[in-house]
Amino acid sequence: MKRNTSRKAGFTLVEIMIVVAIIGLLAAIAIPNFVRARTTAQKNACINNLRQIDGAKQQWALENKAAASATVDVTDIQPYLGRGAAGTQPTCPADSSATFATSYTMGTLAVAPLCKIDTATPQTHLLK
Repeated sequence: MKRNTSRKAGFTLVEIMIVVAIIGLLAAIAIPNFVRARTTAQKNACINNLRQIDGAKQQWALENKAAASATVDVTDIQPYLGRGAAGTQPTCPADSSATFATSYTMGTLAVAPLCKIDTATPQTHLLK
């Protein structure tokens, strides 16, 4: 008696399709959560930058005895930002050009700095 054992080991097409469908389902769940987490992290980093800018403005105003209506330039507060000896200008993480001028508006001492990148209504990159 001769046995016919020519069956090759491997996966069937149905098994491969099930695995691909499961991976697709997991990706459909994970990708939107990843995008949302990245957006939230950028927002939080931007708000932290706004806090640092506002603190630097207030410290500059105290040391220079400036009035509340005084306008502040970024070069005035750069030493107070605490980023090295001369200080560096922060940028919004969502800003593709990554410059201070395109990221933030300084305004006067009485007005909190604003993010130019956040154009959503209501704005979410706000210092509260």
